[in-house]
Amino acid sequence: MPELGNLALAIALILAVYSIVANIYGVRRNAPDFVVSARHAIWSMCAMVTIAVVVLWVALLRSDFSLEYVASYSSTTLPTAYKITALWAGQQGSLLLWTWLLAIFTSVAAFQNRRRNPDTAPYALAVLAGVAIFFLLMLNFVTRPFDLLATIPAEGADLNPLLQNYWMAIHPPSLYTGYVSTSVPFAFGAAALMTGKLDDGWIRSTRRWAIFSWFFLSLGNIFGARWAYEVLGWGGYWAWDPVENAAFMPWLVMTAYLHSVMIQERKDMLKVWNLSLIGLAFGLTLFGTFITRSGVISSVHSFTESGLGPYFLSFLVAVTLAYTALLIFRSKQLRSPAEFESYLSREAAFLFNNLILVGITFAVFWGTIFPVLSEAVRGVKITVGPPFFNRVIAPLALGLVFLTGIGPLIAWRRTTADNLVRSFAAPVAIGVATGIACAAAGLRQWYVLTAFSLGAFVIGTVLVEFRRGMNARRHMMAEPRAKALVNLVAKNNRRYGGYVIHVGVIVAFVGIVGSSFFRTEVKKSVHEGDSFTIGSYRLRFLGFTEVDTSHFASATARVEVLGADGREITVMKPAKLFYIRAQQPATEVAIRSTPLSDLYVVLAGIDESGQTATLEVFLTPLVFWLWAGGLLMVLGTVIVMWPNVRERAAIATVLSRSSAATGDLADLAAPGGD
Repeated sequence: MPELGNLALAIALILAVYSIVANIYGVRRNAPDFVVSARHAIWSMCAMVTIAVVVLWVALLRSDFSLEYVASYSSTTLPTAYKITALWAGQQGSLLLWTWLLAIFTSVAAFQNRRRNPDTAPYALAVLAGVAIFFLLMLNFVTRPFDLLATIPAEGADLNPLLQNYWMAIHPPSLYTGYVSTSVPFAFGAAALMTGKLDDGWIRSTRRWAIFSWFFLSLGNIFGARWAYEVLGWGGYWAWDPVENAAFMPWLVMTAYLHSVMIQERKDMLKVWNLSLIGLAFGLTLFGTFITRSGVISSVHSFTESGLGPYFLSFLVAVTLAYTALLIFRSKQLRSPAEFESYLSREAAFLFNNLILVGITFAVFWGTIFPVLSEAVRGVKITVGPPFFNRVIAPLALGLVFLTGIGPLIAWRRTTADNLVRSFAAPVAIGVATGIACAAAGLRQWYVLTAFSLGAFVIGTVLVEFRRGMNARRHMMAEPRAKALVNLVAKNNRRYGGYVIHVGVIVAFVGIVGSSFFRTEVKKSVHEGDSFTIGSYRLRFLGFTEVDTSHFASATARVEVLGADGREITVMKPAKLFYIRAQQPATEVAIRSTPLSDLYVVLAGIDESGQTATLEVFLTPLVFWLWAGGLLMVLGTVIVMWPNVRERAAIATVLSRSSAATGDLADLAAPGGD
């Protein structure tokens, strides 16, 4: 079997090289047979990489310790689910997963473009194959997943205990999907530069890919935060760790890109900016992989280190230089005759939104690499911690939230003072009322008051937009409210799905602010029967329950939670585990989550007598809304990506029939639409 895996990867590399040659030759010599042949080579490459993945999975499930990878990341006692997730637990396996996803996405792009984009698709597929070649070279010659051990051990080293969690099956695949899928819009952007086809065709061809990538980057970040919250046992979910930052930066840039492409589609502006953003997003995915694999920056999330860093850095530099050279070469053709007409316009709001997002990205990038730069220049590694990120990014986040409310209601080209008053009177009133209510409730921190007020302002703008759209439909179609709402979203899903995403972002933002400013922490050592309070809860330690298995030993503390009235609410069970094969301890936290607050209990220690437990307890307000906001973002993205052609044609028909309501429906159909 290992020989089959090595052979499959070698053939995949040959096929990737052939697809580049055939694609370029076919499109330049007007030889469609070669282009078709290249497409077949891409699909065959995907099949070969799939075979390699299956071979490694079979080896993990069979505990074939003749393979170095299996012996390093598995054991006979490891549960089957974790043997499957061990595929991406180590260096070689995670690169194999990267390559597999890239091969799948390249194959899908080849299928989608078999009859369209004949001028640019071959170049884009060649770029994707070029990226695949880099990873296949790594897998064939540098970090081989099918290397054999000279002596076969009787037992494997087991999987890192922190990775023996159900989030291991969810978070890495989500994040990798987001990372790898940025390759497709990047490849089409590069193809546009190579061919000189610089209109918005490449944007429209890859719009769903960009949304798909943003969607999975969002999921990857949210899932990663939830994983850290449940596993690391410090009561938080985000620590500005380099690996967290590496996942956050592409999401920021893709968010900016998804807003700025609307300006190019409607105003034929920002061509250089959009091409730069998609190039930056792809480069940051490589940078993130470089950070994770190189070990140049310390991280609690980096589970593999190797000598792969220089290869990734070289590839990143080569891609950056080549792409920048193409941008410079096409700079004259990328100039747009259109100009901004007013700062009081939607395109200006989107531009400021982009500048803030890129500014946050730069701040995160600077804080991430500063320890490396300080060590290189001064010989001392100076770590940049959360205070730096919070101080720099917190005010920028407020500006971003403000623009999230401004953008949907302000008109394209320019707007008047009367329009501003008419559009923003209700949202501003909602925001001010929220601020006054929060102050009356006793909140005094200026940042919290401002954040909650701006959040309410944005929700108000979304409500105003939904109300305007529903009223227009009820006027034109005589629909009841519920039907008007459903049809409004269904028939302009890109626009209203985007509003749902905005609501999700604001809900998550409120959760972040609330959980960051008002967290309470108590640490107590208690004997059986002892109790203590935190907030309105009283916690009573009831004793330990011990379990021994062939895989791990555990001690679970039973903690009774009582309400203010003395009645039992629940019994929480935080635990300490010790994994036998890995000889490593782990913590299992207990969380009771409500919309108002999370009660988070950690078994921090057990004394030598086994009678005293040290409990660390956090009471964190509003953190529930961080995850709820993530779910709303998922819902909004599903709405945005839902196919919709017939309904837009129907609205156009109605528009042509009804001149009386032209203003309302034109506004319904156009702003923010496709």
